[in-house]
Amino acid sequence: MLATLPHLIPSNFPAIRRKTLKTLQLNLGYRCNQSCLHCHVAAGPKRDEMMSRETIDLVIDLLGDGRIETLDLTGGAPELNPHFRDLVRAARARGVRVMDRCNLSILFEPGQEGLADFLAAQAVEVIASLPCYLQENVDAQRGKGVFDASIRGLKQLNALGYGAGNGGAGDSGLMLSLVYNPQGAELPPGQNELERDYRARLAQDHGIRFDRLFTIANMPIQRFGSSLLSKGEFQDYLQRLKSAHEPTNLDAVMCRDLISVDWRGYLYDCDFNQMLDLGLDDGHGQRVHLRDLLIDTLPGQPIRVADHCYGCTAGQGSSCSGALGA
Repeated sequence: MLATLPHLIPSNFPAIRRKTLKTLQLNLGYRCNQSCLHCHVAAGPKRDEMMSRETIDLVIDLLGDGRIETLDLTGGAPELNPHFRDLVRAARARGVRVMDRCNLSILFEPGQEGLADFLAAQAVEVIASLPCYLQENVDAQRGKGVFDASIRGLKQLNALGYGAGNGGAGDSGLMLSLVYNPQGAELPPGQNELERDYRARLAQDHGIRFDRLFTIANMPIQRFGSSLLSKGEFQDYLQRLKSAHEPTNLDAVMCRDLISVDWRGYLYDCDFNQMLDLGLDDGHGQRVHLRDLLIDTLPGQPIRVADHCYGCTAGQGSSCSGALGA
């Protein structure tokens, strides 16, 4: 895979600083049952990086002080970590909101029996990847058969009460959000308009309901960035992001109140910086580990930036929770 970081620095992205920490985003490992072209983690079935029980226990201890509001679990497929369910139970027992970034097809993998029931029982918010409502587009990006498995997964979640979040009778409180990302080197369309299209097509074609749609820009890093480099399209895409930069998005980017933790326990300003190995340091050139995290010292600290950060501020903005300006 071609390295993208040398093409992202030096950068003229505006300097930004941290606010109060609210979200701890854990990458539980890079193993996944899929290998998607757009994946900024370059996850796949052959990856063996996995967060240890020792590191997960550090997370559980940190959640005990009550200052972390949200635990955002990602990967790879986070559910493939053998300690996933223990971590979810511990977080929920401490009153922490838990989000699972689920690729849906994982629900049918060997060893994942009862996963959907577990998520519902723990009231975990499911953030489900579905890059299009058309089979040909999803299978082209994620692999043959993934669309059908995703639809099966969504129906299973709906049957458990997910996606009924209208606040009326029958609302289970189980939140189901879908995630769209473009097929190639373009910005996502308007999130609100696309959500209406998704809602109509999924209901009409499959009887599926969901609560929200998140649109996320493809980052010019890892597998997708390498593909752009190999096709000679990297600089054009980067310029597209820069040209669409909206300064008003700077105040809402996710790195302001989020810390990303890799499978070894080291800290980053965001998941994208993690994939570029742009870690937090202690001011003396040493990496900061979860065991050394001092939450009270974070507000006001500078955030490490490079040109990939324009992917979060271009157009309507993009974050792990969808468009910033939707």
